[in-house]
Amino acid sequence: MLYFSKLAAAIAAASLMMGVASAQTVLRSSDTHPDGYPTVEAVKYFGELLKDRSAGRYSIEVFHSAQLGEEKDTIEQVRSGVINLNRVSMGPFNGLIPETTVPSLPYIFRSVDHMRKVLDGDVGTDILAAFEPHGLVALAFYDGGARSFYNSKKPIASKEDLGGMKFRVMQSDIFVDMVNALGANATPMPYGEVYSAIETGVIDGAENNFPSYDTAKHAEVAKYYSLDEHLMVPEVLVMSKASWDKLSPEDQTIFRQAAKDSVVKQRELWDAKEKESRAKVEAAGSTISTPEKQPFIDAMAPVYEKHVTDPKLKDLVERIRAVQ
Repeated sequence: MLYFSKLAAAIAAASLMMGVASAQTVLRSSDTHPDGYPTVEAVKYFGELLKDRSAGRYSIEVFHSAQLGEEKDTIEQVRSGVINLNRVSMGPFNGLIPETTVPSLPYIFRSVDHMRKVLDGDVGTDILAAFEPHGLVALAFYDGGARSFYNSKKPIASKEDLGGMKFRVMQSDIFVDMVNALGANATPMPYGEVYSAIETGVIDGAENNFPSYDTAKHAEVAKYYSLDEHLMVPEVLVMSKASWDKLSPEDQTIFRQAAKDSVVKQRELWDAKEKESRAKVEAAGSTISTPEKQPFIDAMAPVYEKHVTDPKLKDLVERIRAVQ
């Protein structure tokens, strides 16, 4: 009798363990950046918070290094529910979600502090809400740093030095028009193709932040980095609305708070990585130049005229500029 009691207890314990295991949901998240990159580590941290706060019911597996595809492809996979989560730059959303064009505008943010104040406030909340009608729930903004031009040909000491040069940009009309307004030629191209395109001379360079310039090895083939800081395009962590709608209201609250808390971690990692990457590329021989920004800013008037025509977007621009 004692034997059967022990057997029954063992079966019950095993069943309970199986029940817990089957109740755990592992969410798939995509990122184009390599393992260890601040956005990748921030999403991992988000997953740790979720696992802890949901008593192990949810966890996240991060597929870094574009394992699930480049950003344009993974956006569609998230919208259709094939991927649960995605960390993407704001640029690729410009053609889909009009509100995302405003934080993607050149020189819309005066500084990193200004950008963070805007995104942490009512303007940021309104932009995040604009994703939902498009099959996405935007959970948080991450820092993408200040983007600047780099190339394989020469130092860029002024706006005029860009004339006739070919630069890779994200697949966004704003980015294309920005480069063209500066007298250069824009070439939209997936991130993963940039290194070989510079190396083979298909393009002269690209534009990005120091951590990307470093970790993607672009500094090996494009030694001239110009600190013009034309863009501070936020990154955004989005979730498939199909996955979101399966969550209880209580779990949705857990997800939102965990995402918000992961922003603090990401910014800490970002600030440290930016300093580290700049020091690394300079030590490896990259030349850093600092051109006068005002001519760059003045050249952006046509970009604003073309892309900020809707009264709602004009109001968004003014609200951002009013943040002190």
